[in-house]
Order: sequence, then C-alpha cells, then structure tokens
Amino acid sequence: MTSMLDAVVVGAGPNGLTAAVELARRGLSVAVFEAKETVGGGARTEELTLPGFRHDPCSAVHPLGAGSPVFSTMPLARYGLDWAHPELPMAHPFDDGTAAVLARSVGETAASFGPRDAGAYRRLVAPFLGKWDTLARDFMSLPLTALPRDPVTLARFGLAGLPPSTWLSSRFREEKAKALFAGLVAHVIAPLGGFATGAVGLIFALAAHAVGWPAARGGSQSISDALPAYLRDLGGTVHTGFEVKRLDDLPPARAYVFDTAPTALARIAGLGRAYDGYRYGAAVFKIDYALDGPVPWTAEAPRRAGTVQIGPTSRDIGAALRAVTAGRTPTPPFLITAQPSLADPSRAPGDRQVFWAYGHVPHGWRGDFTDSVERQIERFAPGFRDRVLARATAGPPQLAERNANYVGGDIACGAASGLQLLVRSKLSLSPYTTPHPAVFLCSSATPPGPGVHGMSGHNAAKAVWRRLRAS
Repeated sequence: MTSMLDAVVVGAGPNGLTAAVELARRGLSVAVFEAKETVGGGARTEELTLPGFRHDPCSAVHPLGAGSPVFSTMPLARYGLDWAHPELPMAHPFDDGTAAVLARSVGETAASFGPRDAGAYRRLVAPFLGKWDTLARDFMSLPLTALPRDPVTLARFGLAGLPPSTWLSSRFREEKAKALFAGLVAHVIAPLGGFATGAVGLIFALAAHAVGWPAARGGSQSISDALPAYLRDLGGTVHTGFEVKRLDDLPPARAYVFDTAPTALARIAGLGRAYDGYRYGAAVFKIDYALDGPVPWTAEAPRRAGTVQIGPTSRDIGAALRAVTAGRTPTPPFLITAQPSLADPSRAPGDRQVFWAYGHVPHGWRGDFTDSVERQIERFAPGFRDRVLARATAGPPQLAERNANYVGGDIACGAASGLQLLVRSKLSLSPYTTPHPAVFLCSSATPPGPGVHGMSGHNAAKAVWRRLRAS
C-alpha cells in the first residue's frame, strides 16, 4: 500500500518546482508530476531551428529571476545556474537612428533620455535604489504572506506604482523616456492606462539597476534543471510524462499543489465553476531565429543590448495594446526581442546567433504574423532578413500545445490587466487556497503573477505549510 506523501505538486514549471523545493526544505515528503517528458513549463531550451542553435521557446530574459527573493535563498549555482549579463540590459530604438537605454547605471539610462528628462528619471528611481532585496520581497509577497521588512519603501512604491503608467509617464517631457517606459509596461500585455501599470514599468526598471536583465547561460532550461536537481537532494522526486486528468490519478497526499491554469485545476480537482470568472488575455506570436551573424541594428545601443523593444513611440505602443485587447491584430505591432548570444556565445555555433521575437495578437488567433514582425524589425535593422538561416514560428495554438498554462496563447496564464493584474486568481487574502481544503494553486495565475521568479510557488508553499501544520 502506497504511503501518504505530505505534498504532491502537479506541473513542473518554475513555480511548481519552487513550491516543491520550499516544502521539501521544511522536511516534508514531496513528489512532482509533469505531463511533458521534460521539466520547465515556460522556462525551456530546445533546438527549434538548426542543430547547435539553442532557443528558449518562451521566457528568455530573466530580470525577476536574477532578482528573485526565493531563488536568492537557494544554492542554484551549485546545480549549474549561471546568469549571463549583456553589456546593456535593454535598448529601445527610434526611427532617427538613436535609442534610449535601460542600463545598469542610472546615470547612463537617464542620459539616454536627454537633458529635459534625465533629472525626472533620477528622481523617480532614487527612493528605491539600494533597496531591491527588501522591496522585491515585500512587493512579491502581496497579498501579505509575510510582514513587510520595509513598509515605508513599499508604501512609497505603491504611491508611485498603483496609478496608471500614463500618470507616471507624465513626469517626462520627451518621447524617449515615455516610449521606453510604455514598452516596459507592455511586457505584461496591459493597456497603459490600466490600474497599477506604473508598478509594472517601475519594477522592471529597478530590476535592471539592481540585478540586470540577464539570460541563463545555456538557456532558460538551466533554471528548470537546477530546481529539480536541488529538490532531489532534499529527498523529493520528479515524475515526467505523467498527465494528470483527475485527483485519483495521483498518489495519496495531505496536500495537492497545482502549477496549472485555474480552469485546469477546477477540472482536475472537481471544483466545478470555481474559476469561471477568471479572464484569459491577449496572446503572442513568437518567432525563434537562427542567424548567420548579429542583427544589423541601425542604432548603436541595440547592438549591445540583451533585450530590444520595438515600438517605437508611446503612442504606437498604446495603440498596439488597445488593438490587441479589443481583439484586433495591431498594425504595426509592438515587439519584444532578445539576443541571448550577445552574452552567451554557447547558444549558437561559431559566430552565428540565436534571436527571439514576439508580437502581441488576439487571444486564440490563428493567423501568420511573420511578415508583420519582420517588417517591423527591418524598420530598425535593414537587412535583417538576409541574416536569417532558419526560423521557427509559434502562434497561440502552438504555444498552448507546448504549455497548457498558455490558454489561447496567453503567456501570462491570465489577463494581467485591470484589477486582475493584482487580484489573481480570485479576490482573497489567500489566493493560493481553493474550495477544496487539500488543493492549492501556485501558478502565475496567483500573485505576483507572470515571470520566471518562483515567488508564486514560494507564497503558495507558505499557505500549504500553514494548513498542514494546523491539521
């Protein structure tokens, strides 16, 4: 007869693996079950185009991973995780051949905005410099799973970040600062005028100054491989190729923790319509490229940047976000692109490069966005198409097939807009619990939301620990 486990985790993405590690570190017996043959969720690495070109099918750049409060407590470097930092975290080019940058240095960042906005940017970030560790822990533990370590700084961050990003951007007079900040907000596919969108842009900017915007050396799979290796040393087990369709498929346990979409959890755990009100948002169309050399950017700064935002203006970005939220394909699209090879030459053979780009499209969209994406890249890097050796495209259906959490191609596992940007996946002081007392949710459908940072898993593990300790 199978002995009862303390906890079973369903889904081996970064949050599920983090929850498993956190519970195992508390001495609990833990097993993880993953439907795919390999672990990783949104943090995987595969040869999608040509042999020797190692691509990240989804998440590629990890400011919140490098700055994660929970990852910093784990010996993940011992298990092969190494952060590869480009010279510049991010660049944002314009049609006149110039670019704004998000650099490790506040001074370099401010200078790229021009003299009229340099001081405004310095004043915006000054109250938070040197306080990343406590601010990130406090902000990413909301709703409160621990008392704030620095409530004054957290409150100050809330005053700046809870209004719409358009309010925060009104501090700037020129387009360069406005556009770069709008692009930061667009990483969560949220309309610029939405509640708390200022916090999105600000946290990404502060992360760049505190920890950078690195890639994982060797690919995002390095994060996902380090976590289960640590878990196994703690006594936990990981089972891949095991699709869970109902709770009875799993071994007996005191708690079941789901790194899945809320609607999938409801179906598997028999919770009926518990999450019928949860909204899924716009999707992305993603292209991975094998290139025969660097992207031929017109501006100099993008040639040194790990991430390049292509808008170019705040008005363009706002229009693209409004279009996709309304169910229309944006023309032209806003793009997020990544150049992992700049900091990690091992990702491609010789002097060749891997390149990653996506544009936003409506939820569940089934068209081909390749030409729109490449025309927008060519606008700022003439001759780009001549560098392409091979490409692998993935629209919403393909993304959902690769990762069941990406419902309709929504890589945020739920719309990160409106109140749902902060209230995920339900209005509750304990969003990790469910109507079933032994079932918990730990995916990015719970606070603090999207990103490879493990904090949703960490917060959920606390809720599990408290429930088991009380029983």
